Formats: sequence, C-alpha cells, structure tokens
Amino acid sequence: MRTVGQRAVRLVASLAGVATITLTGYRLLSLNATTQGFAYLLLVLVIASAWGFFEAAVASLASTLTFNFFFFEPIGTFTIADPRNWVALFSFLLTALIASRLSTEAKRKAVDAVARQQDLERLYTFSRAILLIDNSEPFPKQLMQKLAEVFELTAAVLYERRTDALYRAGPSDFEGLEDQLRDAALQGTSFADSQHDRVITAVRLGSEPIAGLAMQGVQMPDSVLQGIANLVAIGLERARAQDLASQIEAARQSEQLRTTLIDAMAHEFKTPLTSVMAVTTSLLADPDQPIENRMELVRIADEEAKRLKELIDDSIEVARIDAANIHVHREPSDIGDVVRDVVSSMHTEADHRALEVLCDRPRCVTAIDQRLVKLAIKQLLDNALKYSPPDAPVKIRVYDGGGIITVAVTDQGKGIPAHEQNRIFERLYRSPSVQHQIPGSGLGLSIARDIVRAHHGDLSVTSRPGETTFRLTLPVEQNGGRS
Repeated sequence: MRTVGQRAVRLVASLAGVATITLTGYRLLSLNATTQGFAYLLLVLVIASAWGFFEAAVASLASTLTFNFFFFEPIGTFTIADPRNWVALFSFLLTALIASRLSTEAKRKAVDAVARQQDLERLYTFSRAILLIDNSEPFPKQLMQKLAEVFELTAAVLYERRTDALYRAGPSDFEGLEDQLRDAALQGTSFADSQHDRVITAVRLGSEPIAGLAMQGVQMPDSVLQGIANLVAIGLERARAQDLASQIEAARQSEQLRTTLIDAMAHEFKTPLTSVMAVTTSLLADPDQPIENRMELVRIADEEAKRLKELIDDSIEVARIDAANIHVHREPSDIGDVVRDVVSSMHTEADHRALEVLCDRPRCVTAIDQRLVKLAIKQLLDNALKYSPPDAPVKIRVYDGGGIITVAVTDQGKGIPAHEQNRIFERLYRSPSVQHQIPGSGLGLSIARDIVRAHHGDLSVTSRPGETTFRLTLPVEQNGGRS
C-alpha cells in the first residue's frame, strides 16, 4: 500500500513538472520548439534517474502531447500540419523513452553495485568477527550473535549436527522451523519463505552438510547467502580444530604432569628410604649392639618413616589439587606457629643450613586450612633452599599490616630475570637456565599460588641478583568453616 501511494505521488509530481516546463517555455520565455524539446528531455532524464522508468515513460508521453499541442503548428490542437514534425515528435518520444530506460538501467546498476559493495563489506566484517570470537561463551552462540549484528537480522538460528544443539540470536523468535533446520543439516536441503523474509540453508564443509542455518529479517542474493554459509562452516571447523588442539594439549600436559610427579616423588622418596634401609641394615648386621645404639637407630628410622609418610601425603595432595576446585577447611591459626612447624619438618632438606624465622608480632592469627597453607609455605622454602648458596641463610619473616598477614621468604640466590618473573608461577614452567642443573618439577610455585588464592590471598615475587623474596599474603579472617 505504501508503494502504490508513493508511485501516485511521483506520477503527480512528474506531470506537475511537465506542466511547469510547458508554462515556463510557452508563456514566460516563449522558447522555440527545439529548446523546449531539450527542456522536456532533460526533465525526463531527471525523473528516470530519481524514480525509475515507469514515471519517466508517463512524463515522456505527457511531454510529447504538450509539445505537440503548444509548439507544433497548428498551435492549440493535436494536429500536425508539417509531416516533418511528425518525424520530429516521434523521434522526441523515442529518444525520451530510450534515454529514460538507459538512465533507469544505469541507476539500477549503480544501486546493485552499492548493494554488492555493502554485502562484501558485511561479509568481510563477519569474517573478521569470527577471528575475534573468544571463549567466554560457546562458539556457535557467539557466531550467531555476530551474524545477526553484522547483517541486521531479526533472528538467526544455527543447528549444529555434531552436537545436536540449537543456537539462537536476534531480537525476534524463530519458532516452528526446527525440523527444516535439521533436514538442512542432515540432508543438505534448503527452504525459503519470502513472505516472512526467512531462509534456511545447509552449511557444508566440502560436500558434507555439517549444520543448518536459518536467517530472518532481510532478503539477500544467493551469492551472499552462500558466502555466509561458507564463513559459518569455516568458523565451526576452526572452533572444532581449536577444541581438538586444546584436548591434545591437555592430554600432553596431563601426561607430562604424571611423568613429572613420578620423577619428583621417586627423587624425594629416595632420601628417607635410604636412611630407613641403612638403619635396618645396621640392626640386622649387628643385632647384639648396645641398647642405646639400637634405640637411636630405631628413633632415626621412626623419624624417616614419618618423613616418608609426609612426602606421600604431600604428593597425593599435589596430585589432587585443582586450582578451580580447592576445598578449604578453615580454622583460626597462628601463622607464626604454622611457619615454625614447616621449618621444623624440613630439617633434612635444610641439611644444617640456617632457616631464620622472624615474627614482628607475638601472634598473627587468621582462619586458614593449616594443611594446605603448610604445603604452600613448604613449596616456597623448598624453592629457596634449592636456589640459594649452601652457606647462605634463608629468611622467613611474618608480619601483619592493614588486615593482611604476609609471609616473606627471602633467599640469596642468583635472582630471577625480569622477563621470567611472571612465568615462574605457570604450571610445569622451569627456567631454561636451571632446568638441567637443579632438580624440580615446575609445580611447586604454581601449587602454592593456587592454595593462597583459594584463601583469597596472593603470591608475588621481587628479585634482583643476590636476593629473591616471595611474599605470601593472607587476609585476616577469624571465622572458620569451609570455602
């Protein structure tokens, strides 16, 4: 209805233009027939360029009639006295019609060229948007959101054959066509509903359909529709390849983690096992030795057995720890006492090296999971002992300020290069400069940071040649419980 009304207004305006030029040329300027004919022709070309051939054709006929009536002898009639004027009149009409047709065709081609350019720009924008999709939401869902946004669709729906899932985007609903979507994904069929500006097409990877794509809200050429389907196929395949790469990397890291843990446990277990075997060998070799010697040997074996048990418990804990799922069982604890307990348990690793503990306050109490925090502090101390000179002390300072309790572990090693200070907390990362010189798994600092963050704290490092300090911070919380 709106189109019919617009066309009626244009026809009236076209006829009004013919009347205006006739009045101007006949009454006001008294133009000759040749000049008036060019004026009519110019009007027809303008109308053809602005509105199209139909309006220009009506203006051509009206111009021919008025041209005949007002400018060909005899004036005031539709009769033409000179036969040559008939040729001129029909030449004018034919010229006007051909010119209007050419002008309309040129306008249509210009409009088509602009539309194609817009379609190409949208396809390019959509392809760039695919590359920028992140992992915040499922890839197909974000893909449909980008499609609806770029092409200004009222609805976009994707049925992915591999996952048997529907992904929707756009402000309008697109209900009742799920069967056609599945057919498109399974059989490669297409469906169009021009009345509602709906289209469903198959998304193919090669010749194999992998998904069904439905769009609503705008009509587009088949070439653009096929381009969209191809980009969607590329995007889905890219997402699948990334998922597969992630799975392969996760499997590789899992295998590397398993191997690393086994190597680390084997290395750690050798020391207490060697001590226990030395004791049992001594007792078996000389069962009649003095009771004092036997008791001392049994005491050593007992201590080393306890140490072995702790190592086993720690190894199991390390293997179980998941940064996203650490269960913290809090209880009020004095951090100074926790640090001293860890230092006392590490006399074998220290090997008579000085571990200096300094507490700025008599008690620094907060609610923590003692077992986990001890494991984190032990990782820091073990790291400091590995990388500091044998004759240099390792200092542990505990202080409280601003509702934060800090445990600072300082060693006098070579230091950590600035470009590696952010990477040392990555799981399995070891500096290339030490990975073949100093034993380790690359897990300790990562585990320590995961534990501290599960307590809503943090673990940071500052380092320069000759001094490295790790700062473990914990918020002061008095209430126990589970988190």
